[in-house]
Amino acid sequence: MLSGHFTERLMLAVTEVNQCAMCSYAHTKMALESGMDIKEIEAMLAGDHTDVNEEELPAILFAQHYAESRGLPSRAAWQAVTRRYGEAKSFAVLGAIRMMMVGNIYGIPLGSLLARFSVRAGKKPDPRSSLGYELAILLSLFVFIPCAAIHAAVCAALGTPVLATQKEA
Repeated sequence: MLSGHFTERLMLAVTEVNQCAMCSYAHTKMALESGMDIKEIEAMLAGDHTDVNEEELPAILFAQHYAESRGLPSRAAWQAVTRRYGEAKSFAVLGAIRMMMVGNIYGIPLGSLLARFSVRAGKKPDPRSSLGYELAILLSLFVFIPCAAIHAAVCAALGTPVLATQKEA
């Protein structure tokens, strides 16, 4: 449903907001391997979308908004995306964004943990982080994955909405 380049642009837009070094590295590599131009990748990681094509730009901007709002986008923003792309493609966009958000949740503490023990000059853990936090988040993966699977099954069975949005003022 989404091209590889489109998906990578979404991933890069989200990780630009969340500033995950691990994900920036991994998705830069994947984008290069898929044939994206290095200048475009650098621009995406700098938050510059001047070269993004008009068809993808609304989704890229929604991805940034989703990340900036920590997963609670405005109802108007989501409605604009669904009007533009239709329901099926909009949910594909949302899925890619959410995958990157989860990747950032684990990539940020992993990158900080690795930097904490790195001997390379200039590598430093995130000053907002601690060893205990990094280990706790990484170990939580073993608890949250089964819980997320159960939650998804229950929500599907109950027909719960896939996206919660901010209440409009």
